[in-house]
Amino acid sequence: MQGLVSRLAMAACLLTGVSPVLAQDNVAEEAVSASSQGSGGLEEIVVTAQKRSESLQKTPISIMAMTSADLEKKGIVDLTDLRTQVPALQVTPHPNSATTARVFIRGVGNNDDQITVDPSVAVYLDGIYIARGQGLSAEIAEIERIEVLRGPQGSLYGRNATGGAINYITKAPTLGEFGAKQTLAIGNYNQFRSRTRVNVPIGDTIAVELAYLHSKKDGFVKNPGTGVKRWGDQRRDAYRAAIRWQPTDSLDLRYSYDRSDINDTPPYMVLTPFYPNTADRPTAGSPHVRGLMANDVTSQGHNLTASWDVSDSVTIKSLTGYRKLSNNTYQDYLTGAIGNVNPFFVTGFDQKQKQFSEELQVIGSLFDDQVEYVLGSYYFDEKGDSADFTLVPNSYRNNRAATIHNRAYAAYGQVTVRPSFMEGLYLTGGLRWSRDEREATRASVNTNLTDDSVTADVPGVGKNSFSDVSPSFTLGYNINPDVNVYAKYAMGYKTGGYNLRATTTARFNAGFGPETLNSLEFGVKSSWLDNRLRANLAVFRSQYKDIQTNVQTNPLRPQDTDIFNAGKARIQGFELDLTAKPTSAFTVTANYAYLDAKFQRIIDPLTGNNITSNFTFIEAPKHTLTTSAEYAFPETSIGLLTANIDYFMQSKKSTATGDARYVIGDYGLLNARLTLSDIPVGFGNWRVSAFAKNLTDKAYYVTHFTAGAPGAIFGEPRNYGMELTFEY
Repeated sequence: MQGLVSRLAMAACLLTGVSPVLAQDNVAEEAVSASSQGSGGLEEIVVTAQKRSESLQKTPISIMAMTSADLEKKGIVDLTDLRTQVPALQVTPHPNSATTARVFIRGVGNNDDQITVDPSVAVYLDGIYIARGQGLSAEIAEIERIEVLRGPQGSLYGRNATGGAINYITKAPTLGEFGAKQTLAIGNYNQFRSRTRVNVPIGDTIAVELAYLHSKKDGFVKNPGTGVKRWGDQRRDAYRAAIRWQPTDSLDLRYSYDRSDINDTPPYMVLTPFYPNTADRPTAGSPHVRGLMANDVTSQGHNLTASWDVSDSVTIKSLTGYRKLSNNTYQDYLTGAIGNVNPFFVTGFDQKQKQFSEELQVIGSLFDDQVEYVLGSYYFDEKGDSADFTLVPNSYRNNRAATIHNRAYAAYGQVTVRPSFMEGLYLTGGLRWSRDEREATRASVNTNLTDDSVTADVPGVGKNSFSDVSPSFTLGYNINPDVNVYAKYAMGYKTGGYNLRATTTARFNAGFGPETLNSLEFGVKSSWLDNRLRANLAVFRSQYKDIQTNVQTNPLRPQDTDIFNAGKARIQGFELDLTAKPTSAFTVTANYAYLDAKFQRIIDPLTGNNITSNFTFIEAPKHTLTTSAEYAFPETSIGLLTANIDYFMQSKKSTATGDARYVIGDYGLLNARLTLSDIPVGFGNWRVSAFAKNLTDKAYYVTHFTAGAPGAIFGEPRNYGMELTFEY
């Protein structure tokens, strides 16, 4: 704790002493608008994190976002790219499939991809909750912003979450204005990317938007065996159609359909030594691989959002969503390792899922805006089925089938009071009631490959329900127009579920219960030097209870684990986001997160023994840092030249909860981009960019795990290219 206090003192000095160490808090929740404040100063960021427009600097939430301009500057195309942009956020691929993203915020997340387990970090697309992590690395055709909310969410969102929330926000069709945008990119590893968007107005009240994206890139590991030619190929297509109708000034209707098709090949995993030793980054796999297959993932959905301004002080909003997922993946584990011509094992998954949700919000104010409120109700229904196999050559094959049917109900509200007797003071209280009804089945058949004998487990059937009430409370004070301080308490809740890898049918049927996280956060948001320096700090401490913990109860079958609510932990740290614009042409940012996560108690529910020492917090590096610099050169006759450079660093982190030997060492990545915009060619706006990612060609792991033996997946080597954009 002493180390944390000293770091907080240093951060406070930075805020009050106006240090020249600089950074950016590029944030928005649902809408971002910018206007210059002061000559050459930083742009004001307006957010609707609390379902109404307000300045970021007056919003008592630790949030961070990438606008559409940021996405282009930094070459961010999907959720996995955010892992080098947002401190305290970790996004890693699952070994079974790189298209399944495992998301952690402040050390809280899921390390598994079971269809029966809900995520700890909620992901939304235009306000619609996406229940499954499969396909989350998809490229949505026209993203306007991606936003990250750090810490538990609940009193303003359809689903509760213990870790935080990530919001994808797509661009709304523009009324009364034709527009078009085309982007083409090429680069090494045979990469090609084309993004097309057209906005067509129909009269003054209707607009239609169509968008399409095609993206491909070859993997850096060849497959000399049979099947697909390479490991890690990317083959992706995305589509989007949207209609906006505004029949009156008070009514706005928006419908959209999106679809992403992913046909990536599996990532290559390499046999590794334990930390601090590392393997060499491979360029080719084993010639003994047989029948390597590409993945086939389709994620699609419909969204209907209606917003009605009943009066100047009351708005009613409805969000209706329907989504479908088809996830077919294949993975070969360590063929050829240690001289073995066979894989350690092979897995395949065929999963189908569909979901429907309806959310109703009432947003309003009373008494000349001295009281602001948000009321909401939520309904969610999900069905799915999964068939998968695990094959261990010359040993056994396990075939497993599962189904799920989940329903969720919630009612939530939040009220903010700004008392007239003390200007600048505000108090916010929130409450959320949740009920989850969960059903699941499991059937499993084992074939002994030495004698072809077949055994079937007793089919499992689980049915359970859970309820929760989660409060939140915020006390804040705007000291002056440039400094806002707040203290916030929030409780996060994650529903229980079922474990497909349970060692017995009885343990599957019993399932596991909810987990909760109680978080206390103190924050300062401030602007200095005539708005040329912005400094924001969030300090937090959380108590994590009834953690859904994987416990290995059968040493003879390490692939089977039982999930118990056996864990208790403490998580603390801080996030410091700084932005400076010393001149109108130069902007520098630095965003830093410190995380100290520790299990306090894990009790083996079978023996009653304290097994805390066997467990480590995963995906929770103590230090993460992102820095960037942007410089706009004087305008020339051929256009405006802008240079962007950013650097990401993280300290070592554990990656296997029950084995402290699985560690990814610290590393840093350097990216750069040079853009010539406003090129005077014909009509419209033209710009051309040269880009490079991992400029120093750093070899690093993105995940490290057990695959029958220690294994790892490497991050991409240096890649570079050119991009041309036309906008009208």
